[in-house]
Amino acid sequence: MLSPNDKKLEKLEPFYRPSVSKQKTSAEIISEARNALRTVRAQRPFTPREDQRKLFGPASSRTPEGRPPSCFSLHAASFESSDSRPFSGARLSPLELKPKAPTSPATEEDPCPSFPTPPVDPAKIRRISRARARLFRAASQGTLLPDRAHPPAEPKKTVESKETVLMGNSVVKRNGIYLTESNATGHLKSHPLQLTYDGGFGEIKEQEMFIGVTPLPSPLRSGGDQGKRRGRASSCPDSSDLSGLETKAVSKADLQEKDTEIERDEVFWNTRIVPILHELENEENIETVCAACTELHHALEEGNMLGNKFKRRSILLKTLYKLVDVGSDLLSLKLAKIILALKVSRKNLLNVCKLIFKISRSEKNDSLIQNDNILESLLEVLGKEDLQTNTEAFLYCMGTLKFISGNPGFLNEMISKGTVEILINLIKQINENTKKCGTCLPNSGHLLVQMTATLRNLIDSPLARSKLLSISALPQLCTAMAQHTGDKDVCTNIARIFSKLTSYHDCCVALANYSRCYALFLTLINKYQKKQDLVVRIVFILGNLTAKNNQAREQFSKEKGGIPTLLSLFHTFYQLDLQSKKWVGDGEEQLKVQRPPTQAEDVLIKLTRVLANLAIHPGIGPAMAANPHVVGLLLAMLEYKSVDDCEELVINTTATINNLSYYRVKNSVIQDKKLYIAELLVKLLVSKNMDGILEAVRVFGNLSQDHDICDFIVQKNVHKFLIALLGAKHQEICFSACGVLLNLTVDQDKCIILKEGGGIKKLVECLRDVGPTDWQLACLVCKTLWNFSENITNASSCFGDEETNTLLVLLPSFLDEELALGGSFDQDLKNYHRLHWETEFQPVAQQLLNRIQSHHSFLEALPIPSS
Repeated sequence: MLSPNDKKLEKLEPFYRPSVSKQKTSAEIISEARNALRTVRAQRPFTPREDQRKLFGPASSRTPEGRPPSCFSLHAASFESSDSRPFSGARLSPLELKPKAPTSPATEEDPCPSFPTPPVDPAKIRRISRARARLFRAASQGTLLPDRAHPPAEPKKTVESKETVLMGNSVVKRNGIYLTESNATGHLKSHPLQLTYDGGFGEIKEQEMFIGVTPLPSPLRSGGDQGKRRGRASSCPDSSDLSGLETKAVSKADLQEKDTEIERDEVFWNTRIVPILHELENEENIETVCAACTELHHALEEGNMLGNKFKRRSILLKTLYKLVDVGSDLLSLKLAKIILALKVSRKNLLNVCKLIFKISRSEKNDSLIQNDNILESLLEVLGKEDLQTNTEAFLYCMGTLKFISGNPGFLNEMISKGTVEILINLIKQINENTKKCGTCLPNSGHLLVQMTATLRNLIDSPLARSKLLSISALPQLCTAMAQHTGDKDVCTNIARIFSKLTSYHDCCVALANYSRCYALFLTLINKYQKKQDLVVRIVFILGNLTAKNNQAREQFSKEKGGIPTLLSLFHTFYQLDLQSKKWVGDGEEQLKVQRPPTQAEDVLIKLTRVLANLAIHPGIGPAMAANPHVVGLLLAMLEYKSVDDCEELVINTTATINNLSYYRVKNSVIQDKKLYIAELLVKLLVSKNMDGILEAVRVFGNLSQDHDICDFIVQKNVHKFLIALLGAKHQEICFSACGVLLNLTVDQDKCIILKEGGGIKKLVECLRDVGPTDWQLACLVCKTLWNFSENITNASSCFGDEETNTLLVLLPSFLDEELALGGSFDQDLKNYHRLHWETEFQPVAQQLLNRIQSHHSFLEALPIPSS
């Protein structure tokens, strides 16, 4: 006699009934989809490393005639001497006001003596003009200029120097050693070089000062100091301003202090710089010359002589340019560093960037570049020079950065010195200029190829990815891609960047939130449909965006022609794959070794992944399931591809069919072709590929809700295979197989197959083995046993004596919270187990235990196994 509670249990329906016409709400669909629908993973497309360092690799779409060269010759003659002049102008401008000579010798007490009216004799004026012309001529020939003019018959004040430098036909004294002119000219073994200094200097004794004569601006300081000296020269009043001078006289002490500073700079040039230049001239050993270059750079920095406003800069640059012909990579790097520090421009900036680029093409020179800190000089060029004026120089500068960014040893240094920010700022400038002009600027595409290739290398670092997000770089990259859709190289490089970035959650979310990217990617797919290396990356990016973001799926589906574009691409590469299979012939069919996917297969793998991800959305999946073009392509793929041909493609295709088969909607092509699909899945079930078997069983889990498929499973003995899978010790396969068996037990006519095939024993063993570690699977087993025992009269005759006793022991122990959840798990895992134990397993297991106990012929105390 059954108790009232037991009678209520008898009226409970099976845990699964075929769905009726009642429509599910979106919330219900999404809730179920989290367990029934799955995203598909795919490997990022592989980018092989180029064998040679070039601006454009062998895969470039540019013709050799249409791109800047990576190989070129560079000599001293390539540099222009005009750029050697100081930025402020090496040539003296003609004076607008005629100079005035003093009427009488100035007194030492008078800091700014008066000037008389200049001579009006035309002959005298011509002589002055000819003297000035000679001075200009000497300067243009690289001659050292005296710091001040030496008018005749003028009293002078001399100061004896402790160190003597004699130029021209003179003696040079350095560190107490006198050198004759013959000792001051030498030759490097590999390159004859002679430096001459014949600028008209006599013996310089620290500095010869002429009080009362306007001095030439000092060439030893930067522009600010020269401005100050010009201010001092122009501040000296003429005879008409003597009354004002009396009230605004400059103190003698201040003037002497300033003149002393000028003397000190002149002495610094003569005592520190000139000897080094002589050493560069005389020394034959390359290492010693390199050391002298390092010393020269430090000395110029110490004397504040770097930059483009130092007047003797022309002498330095001409000397450095001549040394380029020596041909030493180490020496050339040191020369380039000094030349860049002297702020050359235009053609000379281009040539020095080419010089560094040429050296960086050899990977063995990476250590030289790192040791000399050339990186900082290059970044300064990119950050401070004008982009439009120096686009070609930037190109070779970026080429060097691209090469060294491929070396992991440079990665942290490049990122810490702001390379990411500088590159994104340049890309932003190019975007703005292109938008302003309405067309791409000359060479901007070439430059973007180098910049984006460098960024692709840098984003391997988490810090670089963080910087890109913080400065909103992804929209700028999308804009550059949109403006250069006709440049395949630029688009491919940016696609490579996005391929890497979207593999990380935060970057993927950032790109998904930029709504314009979807239309951009569709445009590129339509434009480059047969360019495998580009479209495979764009499709991979779309797969990443739609993997875990329902908003991204919806946004993509709203784009005009979104899914049709994917299907067109699918058809294109499906045909290419068919043709390649015909070309291979039957010879390859004998090869059973797993091979990597072909290029066509790789695109199809990524495409099926996107389709599978889109099908998860409840507003997109049903429409795709009813689309004969979608289903037709997927089934065609399963027809001619076996798991041995291309495992990943077959598994992804099956997973897409699984997601589509989840929707039982009107006009579903999946439902119309369900028996044909089942036939295709049987081929996959009998393979030896466990991942393929798992996907096939999952599809059967959805299709077996239909009575025709259940009949097919029994007729084809698929149920026996499913029962055998329960002992596979693979929890996912057990879970899926148990789900199909659960659907079979809804029909009482098919329950008998579980007992005949040993299914009950397998289910009980599965519950015993995996129950405490997987309460979802344990719940599914209990549901299957509940459906199987719907017409129970006696527990032992229904389940079998051994299985009944085992259940009477297992179920009470699993329902004991302390025993069931007392395992040594971390807190997160324990919370996960508790959730599924309380909400899923406990109610079902308690009902099943009550049914077994109420129908057991004898109830005796059974020992509860210890935990």
